[in-house]
Amino acid sequence: MFAAGCRELQAGSLCSPENHMTTRWTRKDLLGLRELSAEEINFVLETADAFKQVGTREIKKVPALRGKTLVNFFVEPSTRTRTSFELAAFRLSADVINISATTSSLTKGETLKDTARNLEALHADILVLRHSSAGAPQFLANRLKASVINAGDGAHEHPTQALLDLYTIREHRGKIAGLHVAIIGDILFSRVARSNIFGLLKLGARVTLVGPSTLVPREFEKLGVEVSYKIDDVLPKADVVNLLRIQHERQRREYFPGLGEYIRLFGLTKERAKLLKPDCLIMHPGPINRGVEIDSEVADGLQSVILDQVTNGLAVRMAVLYLCGGIAA
Repeated sequence: MFAAGCRELQAGSLCSPENHMTTRWTRKDLLGLRELSAEEINFVLETADAFKQVGTREIKKVPALRGKTLVNFFVEPSTRTRTSFELAAFRLSADVINISATTSSLTKGETLKDTARNLEALHADILVLRHSSAGAPQFLANRLKASVINAGDGAHEHPTQALLDLYTIREHRGKIAGLHVAIIGDILFSRVARSNIFGLLKLGARVTLVGPSTLVPREFEKLGVEVSYKIDDVLPKADVVNLLRIQHERQRREYFPGLGEYIRLFGLTKERAKLLKPDCLIMHPGPINRGVEIDSEVADGLQSVILDQVTNGLAVRMAVLYLCGGIAA
């Protein structure tokens, strides 16, 4: 049934979530990858395949969410994620409203719950939420009939970023199982790292975390990953390197060793990049701090798939909205 739906999407014929939904996806919300099964993750990636094909057509819109309203509610700043969700909703023919914390009644003391329930009273069908507090999407999902999509909550999870990272790895390497993925940088405060860890392990990858001991505590080994503080030992063995920026806004000064020391010990410099396998993928969720976690020449080099991640984010977020939006109907 799903394959037929993909063909209809690619052909541009009328489709709706109700016609092509299967029992493989039954969630109205996407709150994190920790709660998803490997089958569910793969199903989202397969759905994204169809939507990526739609993006290559002259007419890039499908009517899958026609008549539905999506609210982008971003309490924290965002460029890629918010724009990607907005464009994904437009391509699915949904109506879109963008709200930021500074333009909402949160500045007047209104609670997050009251703001969201007022939006639902205006018949919002899907709420995409980015919030500084871990658990905020779960809090709303438990109280709203509308579908809630987590666009990043504190240092907890960022599921759609991890899904697009998984999609990009699979697209370039043909598989995820058996690959060695190194995630380098600020792991402790990174929601991207946590979602990637959950997704990669469930799909059979080997994961090594690299960074200063203050930002990569051994506690992470309990999740089933390896921890290393010697980047030069890890790079030659990696099939994928995913670099993370330092989350200065979430950490105290004592967590960070100093900019010069960090670059010397953990930065992917032009010289250090020579340690990588020729087919090793270089990834970064953005925004990039050029000259800190990665040199510009490396970020723009042939092994970099950073812009592919951005492109794939659109297809993945279309898939997520399509699946969750259909369940919430």
